[in-house]
Amino acid sequence: MTVASAGPATRPRRPADSARRWRAGITRRWNRLHRAGAGLVGDLTIYGLSAAFAGITATTSTLAPHRAWATVATVGYAAAALVVLSQLAVRRAAAIGPDVPVAGRGWLTGLTWTAVVAVPLLVQSAQRAGGRTDRAQEEVLVVEDGASRLLAHGTPYLSQQQITALPSDEQLLGYLPYQPGMVLFGMVRALAGAAWWTDARVWFALTTVVLVGTALALLRAQAGVDGTTLVRTVQLSAVLPISALTLSTGGNDLPVLALALLGLTLCATGRYGAAGFAVGAAAALKLFAWPILVVVALHAATKGQRELVKVAAAGVGLPLLALVPVAAVDPAALAHNVVGFPLGAGVVDTPAASPLPGHLVANWLPGGRFVAGALLILVGLAIAVRLRQQPPRTAAGAAAICAAGLLVATMLLPATRFGYLLYPIALFSWVPVLHGVEASDVESGAGGGDRAVAGGGP
Repeated sequence: MTVASAGPATRPRRPADSARRWRAGITRRWNRLHRAGAGLVGDLTIYGLSAAFAGITATTSTLAPHRAWATVATVGYAAAALVVLSQLAVRRAAAIGPDVPVAGRGWLTGLTWTAVVAVPLLVQSAQRAGGRTDRAQEEVLVVEDGASRLLAHGTPYLSQQQITALPSDEQLLGYLPYQPGMVLFGMVRALAGAAWWTDARVWFALTTVVLVGTALALLRAQAGVDGTTLVRTVQLSAVLPISALTLSTGGNDLPVLALALLGLTLCATGRYGAAGFAVGAAAALKLFAWPILVVVALHAATKGQRELVKVAAAGVGLPLLALVPVAAVDPAALAHNVVGFPLGAGVVDTPAASPLPGHLVANWLPGGRFVAGALLILVGLAIAVRLRQQPPRTAAGAAAICAAGLLVATMLLPATRFGYLLYPIALFSWVPVLHGVEASDVESGAGGGDRAVAGGGP
């Protein structure tokens, strides 16, 4: 009897292998677009689609501040797209090689940001100072009012009884669903009165520029950071409409995001004490930053107990420093504004109602709010188990986990906004440059043993 020779054993495909191949395929396609035409094809795609979005917003939005932003921003995006299109045409006609000066693309990115963020923001601030009441979103008003109340009463929050006593059309603006630190951006107006430069958005923007500029300066000083990737990171995190529109018309999320990005950058460069201050300051502004603080602390713990203590001391200390004095004045008002109102227990409902899955489930299924909450809790537990089993050993891995977690939260929260997507988009865009820094440190052996293992793990 002839026995057939056994061939090489074939291993069954594991889900992890399939997921790895899927991610590798997406990465290849992204890199192909990212590098095409020395980066110009990606630039044209970003500016062209942004111009189309702004044009549609200018003609269809029901929100006056959004239409005002879009009218100006459409011109800025379209002009940037035309510049890139002309660059591509010149390159094709002259058969120029793959090199394109990154500095030129960087300057165009900066000019585009000025045209689509700074100009409409300043125009709306000036119009508002001149008497226009439709040139700011509600978050600008509530932050400024909160600052005035803090100066007058020692707390920026109104109690449930005080909000109930307000006229019905003013009750929504009586709520301040942010951490006490957020009202610092309204202090200039509370102290100096109404002027274009006292608008809270101006201070949101200035703070964001300083924080992101500091992070970019730290990244540029590191080996392994590719200039093309850095330009793309800035485009995705600062120039896309989801960021530009938010900062020009409301803006309170941008300092929170900028502090988180700076904190992750500081982790990538081994500055864990400073990283703790950055993420702690973000957590003192908004509860949305607390998941980021937890992930950064878990990442710091992989480097040693000393690094964990550095992050935790400032990361927890700063929010407590902001909370304790306010809580001592009126703890019930603090809880009602920061916790009760976002969860639907306010005198009026939150206007956050974008048609994302969590909102649709909450409003269209029987017991939908509990279903959406249960889904959010289950996903949160799954992420917690994953983090416990395999905490992020790199800042890039921490950024990716934060992005994925906040994306899921944005999709599943019963009361949510499309604008919250700016967090995962910006955090995901930051991953490649953080990875470049840490991969370069591993290759050079910089920073000793803790930094040498930075390439391991997620």
